[in-house]
This record gives sequence, C-alpha cells and structure tokens, in this order.
Amino acid sequence: MLGALALPILSTAPASAAPAAATSAVTACPDLPPLPYKVHASAVTIRSRATAKSTAVGVLYKSHKFTVHKRSGNWLYITDRTTGVKGWVSGTYVYRDTRMCLD
Repeated sequence: MLGALALPILSTAPASAAPAAATSAVTACPDLPPLPYKVHASAVTIRSRATAKSTAVGVLYKSHKFTVHKRSGNWLYITDRTTGVKGWVSGTYVYRDTRMCLD
C-alpha cells in the first residue's frame, strides 16, 4: 500500500488579462502647427481634375515643396512651389505625417 501524500492547497485568484492603466494618453498636439505634406513616392502626376483619367499638367517630385489648398475625397488640390503648376494629386502618394503628444 502506498502512503498518502499531503499536497498543499494553493489559493488561485483569477488572473487579470487587462494591462495596467496607462498614466498618460496619446493625443493630437493642438498647440503645435501641423506637419507639412510630403510626397512619399519618387514622383506624382499633377492632374487637371481629381481623377486618374484627367489630363496631366505636371509632375510633383519628392524634393518639391508644395502648398495644399483643398481636398476632395482622396485628392488634394496643390500648387508646386518649385514650378508654380497648380492641379490635383492623389492622396495615396501625398500625405501629412501626424504629430502625436503625450499628455
């Protein structure tokens, strides 16, 4: 006959899978100016209208500075400050980085 083993009884409290609450929140920075728009491709076609089938009026290169005047869907109406050409570019290739701040 085998002897009885005495095993300690362990109290098991349910474990919480939720992470500890963060002490600060990430938000947009309202007191800082927005970051500039950038071209994130080697070149983007500037078009006469906000559609890929419209006439090409110029090319916006990655190194060019430009001003965004308005937005229509995913298209931005810009002025290329290097060449002075105005027209529409796809927001797929031109966008603004987001600045986030810790509270």
